[in-house]
Amino acid sequence: MARIIPLAAVPPRLPKPEWLKVRAPGSPTYTRLKTLMRELNLHTVCEEAQCPNIGECWNHGTATFMILGDVCTRACAYCAVAHGRPGAVDAAEPARVADAIRTLDLNYVVITSVDRDDLEDGGASMFADTIRETRARVPACRIEVLIPDFQGNEAALHAVLDARPDVLNHNTETVPRLYRMARSGGRYARTLELLDRSRRFTPDIPTKSGLMVGLGEERDELVATIKDLRGVGCGILTIGQYLRPSAGHAPMVRYYHPDEFADLKRVALALGFVHVESGPLVRSSYHAHETADAYAAAR
Repeated sequence: MARIIPLAAVPPRLPKPEWLKVRAPGSPTYTRLKTLMRELNLHTVCEEAQCPNIGECWNHGTATFMILGDVCTRACAYCAVAHGRPGAVDAAEPARVADAIRTLDLNYVVITSVDRDDLEDGGASMFADTIRETRARVPACRIEVLIPDFQGNEAALHAVLDARPDVLNHNTETVPRLYRMARSGGRYARTLELLDRSRRFTPDIPTKSGLMVGLGEERDELVATIKDLRGVGCGILTIGQYLRPSAGHAPMVRYYHPDEFADLKRVALALGFVHVESGPLVRSSYHAHETADAYAAAR
């Protein structure tokens, strides 16, 4: 179903503040990584979600691999990834991802996916296979998974955790009041349940979640959501600015100032989060390697 945003509800496009302007990508490392992705027929969320940090991250030779194709079964109002009817699952994809990780000689990777509500396990087995294939080729590589909610399927979550990722990430995205508008098929309670189940099933694997701001939430709603995440044992939090991908997506209500991100970081740390990344350009996978290191050091 196409996204329909009533014209009367769409505010005029606000000029982008200086702190959100980034240099266009084009370094030799960026070009090499992009070429490799195309040669191996792989997708990255860096490209599909139009991440503003793609130039910085790819210049450092890091990327977030997106498995299970590039078409999502959900149509979240904030997301730039294409939605519709996905193609067949490619059983050889985990091995190709692992080969790319070995070729790039990466020591920390993030694996994510589109939502695949058409699959019985939501794609959990493909996450597990990708972890195992990577471990077989690059034993020292640490692996973070950024997973969908698997529609609340606990066995699917356990399948991923049994493959022993180093970090389990599932994004909350926004406050409960805005879920119906922003997250097609998502449930706030289901998100908290997933993070809680992960902590209980494998307490030694840290859980992580991400929030975006600028969709019309209030500060007290953000604080309440941060408290909820800490209440289910989430130890790592990322907070970043929502940037509207196109006129067909949910309107961006306002830009947050860097001082406001600093304030939210103080709130989260005071509530007991072990590590918090909070800033205009922060995304769930931004500085993931450094974040995991900081978490381990703090622990």
